[in-house]
Amino acid sequence: MNKIQFSIDCRYFFVILAVLFSSYSIAQQKYVIDNSNHFWDKVQFGGGLGLGFGSGYTNISVMPSAIYNVNEIVAVGAGLQFGYLYQKNYYESFVWGGSLIGLVNPIPEIQLSAELEQVRVDTDYEENYYHPGFSDSYWNTALYLGAGYRTKNVTIGARYDVLYDPNKSLYGSGFMPFVRVYF
Repeated sequence: MNKIQFSIDCRYFFVILAVLFSSYSIAQQKYVIDNSNHFWDKVQFGGGLGLGFGSGYTNISVMPSAIYNVNEIVAVGAGLQFGYLYQKNYYESFVWGGSLIGLVNPIPEIQLSAELEQVRVDTDYEENYYHPGFSDSYWNTALYLGAGYRTKNVTIGARYDVLYDPNKSLYGSGFMPFVRVYF
């Protein structure tokens, strides 16, 4: 293939892309916001529940949330988080706080998210062979950026805490899978 044929092929490729994206942008222009809806018609409730049990280990979390659908593409919301962790002969911890979330659906099946989470962690460590008993309390801030596959009210994906610090973070990893459900 010579340079002239390659440049002609590239031009056809870019013309096809331009036609595809121009029809997509025209479709976006046809979207009309219906101002007759009431506020509560655009609100969805959901959240998550977490349960983990093992030999001397318990992890229970409740994370209710609500979002407001600004339009078919963008939603904003807030959530609460409550958690209890217990490791026999080691520690007992209570976690509570809140979060703000922004969701963008560039196409109906793909959901991008940004979530700012602020939680309080109160932990009591039991005295054992390795250390004396003590208590620790601190605030943990996380900023998650995520992406997921969405089908109707359920999104399955992964998110990453861009503020993750292994020495300070509440979680063992900055990467976290999720299942998000809103009704």
